Amino acid sequence: MTDDAWTWSYEGYDPAGERLREALCTLGNGYFATRGAAPEATADDFHYPGTYAAGCYDRLTSKVAGREVENEDLVNLPNWLPFRFRTRPEAGRPAPPWWSTADPGLLEYRQSLDIRGGTLSRELHLEDAAGRRLRVRQQRLVHMGDAHLAVLRTSFTAEGWAGELEIEAELDATVTNGGVDRYRDLRGRHLEAVETGYAPDGIAWVCCATRSSGITVAMAARLRSSSTGTCGPSAEPCAKEGPRSSCRVAQRLVVPLLPGAAVHVDKTVALFTSRDRGIGAPRLAAVDAVSRAPHFSELLASHRRAWKHLWERTVLDVPGLSGRVLRLHLFHVLQTLSPHSVGIDAGVPARGLHGEAYRGHVFWDELFVLPYLNLHLPEVSRAMLSYRHRRLPAACRNAEDAGFAGAMYPWQSASDGREESPALHLNPRSRRWLPDRSHLQRHVGSAVAYNLWRYAEATGDLEFLHTQGAEMLLRIARFWSSTAAFDPDRERYRIRGVVGPDEYHDAYPDSDRAGIDDNAYTNATASWVLSRALELARALPQPRRDHLFADMALDEEELRRWEDVSRRLLIPFHENVISQFDGYEALTEFGWDRYRARYGDVRRLDRILEAEGDTVNRYRASKQADVLMLGYLFPPRELSEVFRRLGYVVDDDMWDRTVDYYLSRTSHGSTLSGLVHGWILARERRPEAWRYTHEALWGDVADLQGGTTHEGIHLGAMGGTLDLVQRGLTGLEIHDGTLHLDPAPLTELSDYGFSIRFRGHWGITFRLCGDTLEVGLPAAERGPLRVGLRDEVITVHPGETRTLDLS
Repeated sequence: MTDDAWTWSYEGYDPAGERLREALCTLGNGYFATRGAAPEATADDFHYPGTYAAGCYDRLTSKVAGREVENEDLVNLPNWLPFRFRTRPEAGRPAPPWWSTADPGLLEYRQSLDIRGGTLSRELHLEDAAGRRLRVRQQRLVHMGDAHLAVLRTSFTAEGWAGELEIEAELDATVTNGGVDRYRDLRGRHLEAVETGYAPDGIAWVCCATRSSGITVAMAARLRSSSTGTCGPSAEPCAKEGPRSSCRVAQRLVVPLLPGAAVHVDKTVALFTSRDRGIGAPRLAAVDAVSRAPHFSELLASHRRAWKHLWERTVLDVPGLSGRVLRLHLFHVLQTLSPHSVGIDAGVPARGLHGEAYRGHVFWDELFVLPYLNLHLPEVSRAMLSYRHRRLPAACRNAEDAGFAGAMYPWQSASDGREESPALHLNPRSRRWLPDRSHLQRHVGSAVAYNLWRYAEATGDLEFLHTQGAEMLLRIARFWSSTAAFDPDRERYRIRGVVGPDEYHDAYPDSDRAGIDDNAYTNATASWVLSRALELARALPQPRRDHLFADMALDEEELRRWEDVSRRLLIPFHENVISQFDGYEALTEFGWDRYRARYGDVRRLDRILEAEGDTVNRYRASKQADVLMLGYLFPPRELSEVFRRLGYVVDDDMWDRTVDYYLSRTSHGSTLSGLVHGWILARERRPEAWRYTHEALWGDVADLQGGTTHEGIHLGAMGGTLDLVQRGLTGLEIHDGTLHLDPAPLTELSDYGFSIRFRGHWGITFRLCGDTLEVGLPAAERGPLRVGLRDEVITVHPGETRTLDLS
């Protein structure tokens, strides 16, 4: 593996592409992350600096379309990056402007993300109006070892001249949440009560609070130059002028330059909030941390060591360009969900800590991320499930308020577990604010149940399953039972008024009633949840069972209802395929060719049709996988069992017809759609699988959704591609305490290796190469591993590598 395989680089300065680069070059450590914005940049049409701490939300009320609308946002915290420089003029001459990328003297520009080491570098070659040339190299990191530290090093080398540089660095609390165009009619100034000041040794600090959640946020910065020694002189305070100058604190340095001699200037920053454990006042903690922080070289070395340990736990060896993209995806997953996440009350943000899209909310994306982490960083998976458990009381209140029992998890979650889905959403094409019914995606509860069950399978963590897991699973099952109403005409239970994963269909045509009925995905997963809850209820140790049943007032009569509902929920069918929902067959076929000829990209077909005065509710057209999501969650054996329990026969032929049917009726308006279709088609050994897999790999890198990635990466799609090569293409399943494999490699992804952690085994290695699969255990492992390949089960002993023939 060459160094290039671990580097993501951009040549030349491209203003139009800067925001996309900023998202893809974000640096983080699970506690906080900072977009890859240029230090001299301010928020404008081309740049958007942003720093976000996991779980740091704030709620504001805005007036939209004549209504008061409340939204909770992941807060854009003070910007620690600002750093600018200029040549110092001779006495009596006016000061030149601060250098900017807009200057004509920008001769060369290169930006590089070191994925292995977790650093972002910029290399600049500049020429000023007097013809003096200057090479500038900047390197930054958000420390993976010490979660509160970040550092920016800037190195200056004068070419053939001597003089002085004037440098100014800031902490800027004037920032707002303004990184998403369609939210700009909403209030975005979340920081108030801003104080600034200086501590001994020239350390600058800023302290502020979020408006409604009252979270105190503090940053401190140390600015040092190497021009006169290892640590160099400290910076001097610098008064700020202009609007909201009291919300910015600055430091200034003057450094001498000699021809060919590099001078380093280090800006070291600490971030703390009142949500942190084990501290007193955040401001004092930040000042103390930055004053004690080691020199840049030590910080860089310890940061790289921390990344090295992470890479050792997440080995992924895929050759070629696909491997580079997968490493970039893994890098961003680990920056959002790292071992630091374990001590934070935060969930899986759908857009990472990389921007403000979806307001930083938690949806169902852990469904695509946690299966990967279960086999590498299970403690992180458990922390994400504990986020859901802490919001179990809120989920129960949500259900009660909607007229149901049990726990109804919200489609969008943030700080306290209430439903955060907006009442209105803006169509950027028509500029109209429209009712938002996405809160009816009640299948998110099934995703929570699925995640906790798969976690327990992968880790053998019965302590979690029997405590937090059981409390969630049984209450989610109770919710599904309470939503299911028996229809005597069909002799089936029905779940009405929901929205499925498709998201396009939120009502029947010309109906005033929100939602659709008997979404196949919703009902099938509800049946699965009920059956798993029954299985767990029977398996709980008696004292724990008695306690939980008493706490829930759960009795045998209710369990018998769960059994009945789990076997008699309605799944609709038409034309010998599974219907997406009841009444789907009455919808009009959509004219895909005509609209593609007119618009080209029809991924967001809902917006196109609404702008024309039409609605996608009228058509057999889906945004993303809906029915086919069942094939993503459940391998063929388990999927057949789900339908068999419900009294339906879905054989391979019917499933193939269902796949074909929805393939031709999906716009792929979500990055998750390509992932799911690639997974399913690969498992079916279809030649078109690579087309969708390739789209999933490049969805963010190439911004295939047309301008959404710059608002934040799509964490579910990134985590899902990792799981595709880990479980999807190997057919890796876990049941009966055994790893079962049924490889179906793609031609384009048929030679790769990875390692996993499975229960007591920490370093199981896999190598897929053509018609062979190697499975190995390090000699240090404490016991053998059982591996099933199709119908055969073998044992791999410590220190042994077994080669399995797939032909």
